[in-house]
Amino acid sequence: MALRTSALLSVGFFLLLTCGALTDTDEGSLSIKLSVENEQSNEPLKSYSSSVVKGGVLLGALRRLHDAQHDFKFTVKEDPNFGLFLESVNGVAGNKDEKTYWEILSESSGEFNRLDVGIGCYMPKADEHIVLRYTTWSPQQ
Repeated sequence: MALRTSALLSVGFFLLLTCGALTDTDEGSLSIKLSVENEQSNEPLKSYSSSVVKGGVLLGALRRLHDAQHDFKFTVKEDPNFGLFLESVNGVAGNKDEKTYWEILSESSGEFNRLDVGIGCYMPKADEHIVLRYTTWSPQQ
């Protein structure tokens, strides 16, 4: 019985060490810049810094920022066919009737490109600038 208990404790300790190594963000994290802009209001641009583990997705960086900054909040909505959608940022939500939504862009050398995947799939690069822009869509989009 003592041997079994000792073996279980050893396995449990090994799993704790392994999980800690896999989730350690100091060694394997990438810094990113995040900006929030609202084209529908006069609110000033808000800039934040966050990080994502190497190979991690944008959702992780947003959650990390949410946990670290009291003035950054966001919600997501899951679509069964297309995955996670950014639903609201800092209390401002997209609205079908008003044709508003949160557009996610990557900025490089002053050029903005819309991401072709959502926050649950997009893997940011080191020092990338991600822009969350509250904007409108037209029916042909």
